[in-house]
Amino acid sequence: MGEKVIKPPVIVLGGGANAISIARSLGKQGIKVYSLNYPESYVRFSRYSEWISTAPDNRIEESWARFLLSSESDYLKGAVLLTGSDYGIEFIALNRDELQKKFILDISRKDIQMCLLEKLCTYEKASAAGIPTPKFWKAENLEEVLKHEKSYVYPLIVKPLYTHKFESVFERKYFLVNNYGELLKVYTKVKQFNIAVMLVEKIIGPDDKLCSYYTYFDENGEALFDFSKRIIRRFPRYEGGACYHITDWNPEVRDLALEYLKHVQLIGLANIEFKRDDKDGKLKLIECNARFTAADCLVAKSGFDLAIFVYNRLVGRSQATLKGKRYKEGLHLWLPREDFASFKELRERDELVFIEWIRGLMHPQVLPYFRWYDPIPTIVFESRRIFRFIKKRLARFFSLQKTPIQLKKSEHDPERP
Repeated sequence: MGEKVIKPPVIVLGGGANAISIARSLGKQGIKVYSLNYPESYVRFSRYSEWISTAPDNRIEESWARFLLSSESDYLKGAVLLTGSDYGIEFIALNRDELQKKFILDISRKDIQMCLLEKLCTYEKASAAGIPTPKFWKAENLEEVLKHEKSYVYPLIVKPLYTHKFESVFERKYFLVNNYGELLKVYTKVKQFNIAVMLVEKIIGPDDKLCSYYTYFDENGEALFDFSKRIIRRFPRYEGGACYHITDWNPEVRDLALEYLKHVQLIGLANIEFKRDDKDGKLKLIECNARFTAADCLVAKSGFDLAIFVYNRLVGRSQATLKGKRYKEGLHLWLPREDFASFKELRERDELVFIEWIRGLMHPQVLPYFRWYDPIPTIVFESRRIFRFIKKRLARFFSLQKTPIQLKKSEHDPERP
């Protein structure tokens, strides 16, 4: 009989659509997956993930940190620790020495991981490498903001240096301002929470000018594969999250991305996003993520299963090389509800008609959450969505029922002016 193959378990720290994609990819391979995530996350209800319940803390992330760094997690010693969130990158980078005594960690350089988390450092590295970026300005204090009043171009993005810290307060990724007055108002609001930001020119052009590149750099700085995709629509247009993606092959994006990533000497997973500026036709850096992204299921479906790829490297399992391998082009990732909202917005602006929208959907679609073989996460969340919708409608109905009575009483009030 052959020797039994040992498959170390995996802990997935944080993440949204990428977390459930990782769990499904690994779980279908017979690898035990544990999840440290928010109570409302999709991955919590997946058949391929075992939920780790942690005692509540002031912040849920603090309970994850306590669990991983204490004896509470000793039963998972030898597990592979992966992350799909900016918080996870920061936590692992800051606690790497202690964590690697217990867990298997992906390769990384702490200084580069922390730099790419900070948007200003990301842009400054690009400038040093000669990579085109939007115009950007430091905004450490009000004096610095006032100093550059005449040089700003609008619309202007008030962009956090650390997105995950900003989102935890404002539940959005940035603020968009259209003039100097709005800028001062928003900047004052943000600084009340002691959140560091920068100011970035908003790149002009439709959403389908956004494109990105994925790869993995080994210990020697060699890119082990090439993958690119682009966005078709976002909601809200020009500023929201992507709701329709397509895989493609763009050597221009690859070449520019590799130039940047080699300059910063990143190792491990890499995703870098650009947008082509209509003003000068140049691709300009938007952001760089050294982790699994929300489109992970699309990358996996196209033939590059990054969760399996990274896992096999970390545990020493042999696997076929991805270098030079072709993936499926023209594959779409679709968020139905958000994309329908995007269609309505574009229709109101006479930029898209119904038949064109439908024609554009006439392809096999990859959905970020629903799978026939793992339907419970979607059932749970759609049930919650329906419940909230009904609750909102009922509240509105009863409010309307009360309004005529209140008006009638007011009409007969002798003291009414």
